[in-house]
Amino acid sequence: MFRQFALTAIAAAFTISAPAAAQDTTLTPAVENVEAANEEAQQFPLRVNFDMTQDPENILLLDLSTGERVAIRLMPAWAPNHIERIKTLTRDGFYNGVPFHRVIDGFMAQTGDPTGTGQGGSTLPDLEEEFNFLPHVRGTVSMARADTEDSANSQFFIVFYPRFALDRRYTNFGRVISNMPAVDSVARGEPPSNPTRVLQASIAADNVPQAMPQVQQPEETITLDMLNEALSE
Repeated sequence: MFRQFALTAIAAAFTISAPAAAQDTTLTPAVENVEAANEEAQQFPLRVNFDMTQDPENILLLDLSTGERVAIRLMPAWAPNHIERIKTLTRDGFYNGVPFHRVIDGFMAQTGDPTGTGQGGSTLPDLEEEFNFLPHVRGTVSMARADTEDSANSQFFIVFYPRFALDRRYTNFGRVISNMPAVDSVARGEPPSNPTRVLQASIAADNVPQAMPQVQQPEETITLDMLNEALSE
């Protein structure tokens, strides 16, 4: 399963065509689009709750190999099936140990593939798209997919800077609400030579203690006597 972005399609979204000389200037289509957008906006809560004490069932915690913990607010109203998938995989331990395998400076950090190749996923079936109008701003968490719209499975990415060309093309399902600087420090590369990993993913309501990276101990224990030992000629 190929889980990388279709970057050519994203780049195409930035192309602006010159207006035709005889372009219809009627305002009716524009008014209809505005009304449709307003109707859609009423169906979604726009405000993300940054209060870590509220609704812990919808807070995803990522304990990174850097020793940092990142909190993500999951938004079921935006993408209920994707949220259910994230919670299921998290509670199954699927994300534990998974690397950030594709990290592009100024763009995003992608994880969720145990193989670290960008081509892996879970054994669960792919998800139907749940695209919405919510913009991909800094800290947005969105589902990665292959070229086909209904191919999201387990991989997701976190946006470093706004990328509005992704709107309505990828399922935006949450936002980082704590420790975005830890996301900023994730190792870059496709894949990175020494990738940052998700040591443990958990749902805040489950009260799982933070996982910390193990400190490698020296093979030989250095004692005080060894330090005081006279140097040999």
